[in-house]
Amino acid sequence: MASREAFLARVRAAQPAPQARPDVPLFDTPPGELRPRFAAALALMGGKEIEAASGETVLATIRERLGPAVSIASAAPEVPGTRAIGASTPPASLEDVDVGVVRARFGVAETGSVWLSEREYIVNALGYLVQHLYVLLDPGALVAGLQDAYRRDDFRDARYAALVTGPSATADIEGVLIQGAQGVKSLTVVWLPAR
Repeated sequence: MASREAFLARVRAAQPAPQARPDVPLFDTPPGELRPRFAAALALMGGKEIEAASGETVLATIRERLGPAVSIASAAPEVPGTRAIGASTPPASLEDVDVGVVRARFGVAETGSVWLSEREYIVNALGYLVQHLYVLLDPGALVAGLQDAYRRDDFRDARYAALVTGPSATADIEGVLIQGAQGVKSLTVVWLPAR
């Protein structure tokens, strides 16, 4: 057995036994509609929101903003991409893609976050290597807070998941905010009902 396979076999054999997730209490959430709360939290983190009537509308909006030759990798069937992706797509092959499109399973009003797992991304690098991320979100797929997200079956059953809120940013060099420092330069949530 090669050293890589031997090492991975030892890591797999040394995994701790599964443990039950801790109970998280349900906290009171602010009153009011979830969508305006989500939008305010998203804007606070540098994200944007738009409304779309269809996947073609999303595609037209992307091209209007970034030009007709923009490269698009789409994991959402509603929006056709210019670059096909699938489970066998090498993650590094997305390094020159301008726009990633993905449909979030749900959003969290408390934080303005969208929940994405390996199922939504198809290729996890889609959410990190592209320059601009467009996230389709059904307006009816919002939960009030993080404790509500924690209780969802899809949260528990995912092998990998991320709560994404706005573009990548840092402000630790002389207090200057830089967006896109370690990831996407922009994140746009597109309100588009799921079919």
